[in-house]
Amino acid sequence: MATPLFSLSKITSTINYSNWAKIAFLFLIYIKLYFGIMEINSKLLGISCIILAHVFFTTQDMAIKFISGDYALHQVMMTRSIVAILFTLLIFVPIDGGFKYLRTQRLGLHLLRGFGIVIANLCFFTALISMPLAEVKAIFFIAPLLITVLSVFLLGEKVGLRSWIAVLVGLLGVMIMLRPGSGFSNPASILPLVAALAYALVQIMTRKIGETENASTMAFYIQLNFVAVSGLMGLIFGDGHLADPSQPTLNYLFRPWTVPSWGDGMIIIGIGLINGLATYFISQAYRISKAGTVAPFEYVALPCSIFWSITVFGDWPDIVSWLGIVLIAGAGLFIAYSETVQGRKNVLYGSMPRNR
Repeated sequence: MATPLFSLSKITSTINYSNWAKIAFLFLIYIKLYFGIMEINSKLLGISCIILAHVFFTTQDMAIKFISGDYALHQVMMTRSIVAILFTLLIFVPIDGGFKYLRTQRLGLHLLRGFGIVIANLCFFTALISMPLAEVKAIFFIAPLLITVLSVFLLGEKVGLRSWIAVLVGLLGVMIMLRPGSGFSNPASILPLVAALAYALVQIMTRKIGETENASTMAFYIQLNFVAVSGLMGLIFGDGHLADPSQPTLNYLFRPWTVPSWGDGMIIIGIGLINGLATYFISQAYRISKAGTVAPFEYVALPCSIFWSITVFGDWPDIVSWLGIVLIAGAGLFIAYSETVQGRKNVLYGSMPRNR
């Protein structure tokens, strides 16, 4: 593997953590003022939120991959989600009007939606063990195309010929990246595809939840699902009895919980803070702005992922990967543009995960 352009370990050793509180306080003041000033322009605010969300999400993905060789995935998810849920309760819930808005008439739908996103995350992050971040992210972005297909069969929506052609082009891009029948094929490359399918099904089921729920409410129940599922996994697998160092992927899922070093602990806490911000901003983007306006900006995640892959891990996409990335991104952007021009409100424009 090529040498990364810089090392996170060097950065974490030089950070003055005593300044974090000051930085966080100033950042929150900025966010509050920004939302107040931009309230009159929901379009620009929505675009800003979606871009910020994916900058945060891809940074989180990079950090999780960076520490994936030392900690179990469910341990990282558990810690991340506890930090994120506390951050949401202390900061974003008061901004959105208070704790009374956490009461919901759609608890079952929130839990089902959150469980689907947990499955998507498990598959996505497991794939990072043996695949470059940029490739995992690119394959995952087949999700908008899958939503288009599922909307036809599950919701009875109509999709034009051009959109069907775009779906086929995107699927061709995925096939190119999976490289079936070649010596470069990686079985783990199926995992981001499963993650995309799980996420697409979540979006089909919850297409209207944002019409009645605040962004902080949706973010809270997502994190609650992560805490519950990762905590259960920790109780069952946390002693490491199923860990197998000879199988890196399985070992990542089943290795025992360990006490992180000071530097790694700060990274994991940072992952939680970043995830809390990203989850809130992506929910806010689709709540305050038209989905067709912000959906194309989801694809800012691809150049961000490529940047982290190259600079931190030294993973340069080869010509085949570049071709697949271009086809997937081009197909998704075309469908987003096509649906926006037609003016049809489509489930395609639900937010990408995460945590997603």
